[in-house]
Amino acid sequence: MAPTHPNKHIEAALQYARSKGFRVEKAGPRAHPWGSIKCPAGSREGCMMSVWSTPKSPERHARAIRRWVDNCPHWSPEDGSTGDGTDQG
Repeated sequence: MAPTHPNKHIEAALQYARSKGFRVEKAGPRAHPWGSIKCPAGSREGCMMSVWSTPKSPERHARAIRRWVDNCPHWSPEDGSTGDGTDQG
């Protein structure tokens, strides 16, 4: 089962990222961020973003997650491809 974020706005943004093929990983119990999102590239050149557990503005953090997903150079929103020759869909 996928990890769920306690904030509904951030969890909705994480669901959006998952639907686009991004991987959401929960951090360990002593980590500062709640977890991270990794792009579908799956290589060392792939993008990664930290997800905070208690940001000052959860709505703004959720918008930043969606914007980061949409701007990832390894994923194309027009055709759903990852940009590395494999398709996610």
